[in-house]
Amino acid sequence: MEPEPSESNRSALPRTVIILLALASATIAAFGLGAIQGIVTPVFFAFVLTLCVHPLRRWMQARGISRGIATGTTIAAVFGLLTAFAAVLIASLAQFSALLPQYAPQMAEFGARISAMLESVGFGPEQTQAVLNGFTPGRIVGFLGGLLGNVASLVTSLVIILTMLILMAIDGSRVPALLIHLNYHRPALVSALNGFGTGVRRYMVATTVLGIAQGLFNWLVLVILQIPGALLWGLLSFICSFIPNIGYFIAIIPPLFFGYLTGGWPTFVAVIIIYGGINSIIQSIIQPKYVGNAVSLSETLTFFSVLFWAVVLGPVGAVLAVPLTLLFRTILLDSDPTLSWWRPLTGDNKDLELLIKEEDKAIRARRGRLKTGRPDTGSGPKA
Repeated sequence: MEPEPSESNRSALPRTVIILLALASATIAAFGLGAIQGIVTPVFFAFVLTLCVHPLRRWMQARGISRGIATGTTIAAVFGLLTAFAAVLIASLAQFSALLPQYAPQMAEFGARISAMLESVGFGPEQTQAVLNGFTPGRIVGFLGGLLGNVASLVTSLVIILTMLILMAIDGSRVPALLIHLNYHRPALVSALNGFGTGVRRYMVATTVLGIAQGLFNWLVLVILQIPGALLWGLLSFICSFIPNIGYFIAIIPPLFFGYLTGGWPTFVAVIIIYGGINSIIQSIIQPKYVGNAVSLSETLTFFSVLFWAVVLGPVGAVLAVPLTLLFRTILLDSDPTLSWWRPLTGDNKDLELLIKEEDKAIRARRGRLKTGRPDTGSGPKA
């Protein structure tokens, strides 16, 4: 145990006041970010993309390729990825818009069943009518439009992303020299920034690979089950793979709904068993294992970050929740060596591995004594 700080080293303000001031400042900052989310989200998205393609520039420059060609190649690579994703997304949304009117009668019948069920358990006619009105193609398209934003906001975000990608790619050519310069003055900050870049790239690579596998598997399963819009739901599952913990529950709702409309309860159950079972294994077991090791964030903090950033920045905030949380941990904790002891509280178990092994060893020893009838001496790990 470290000794208590002397009175001369204590802060002039009580600890409670410091905590309250920190919470108040964080609240003001959160509201400020939410007020300018139209700028923050596309800029940070462009930053993450630039960070992910930075190894390509480094690889090219290490082989003697000029700075200008390397910069142009990274810009072209990111633009290619964005163009391909936008093309698939637009095609899928067009398919969805054409798909809804075809199932309008089934949707109306489904809404009527839900309304009747609600009336049977005591809901009033106004509430049931509101539910019935929600199962129309127009209301569903309007709901999705509210999530995605209007055309003007989408165009503005796209312009910001493309502009920032070009500017960040150009400025990125000076990053190695900048880090060398900063290392003379703030080595802890440089180390934290390097760790942030590595963590974000590992997270994006791991999540993208697993998301592609998950999307292809879902598309194949839905094609076999003859559920309409299989390509769209496969793309949705890929996007939702970037939303930890709850992305799977979002992605499974449309296949369940259209599966019920086309095949009834047998198809509904089949989607839950096949589609839901495999996806729950990927997102609940495989993805947390590899992604968690990449970013060193606890499951609790990861889930909270999804909820927090979704409230502050909207749906895109949920997708960018992990990189945003890593950035703030880098700024607030990793850049200050005196605060490194806080990292285990965020999910970095590197300093806890020995204590956890000792605790497991003590548990096994205690279990062995209980089986043999020997008394428990209360042994346990020592901090």
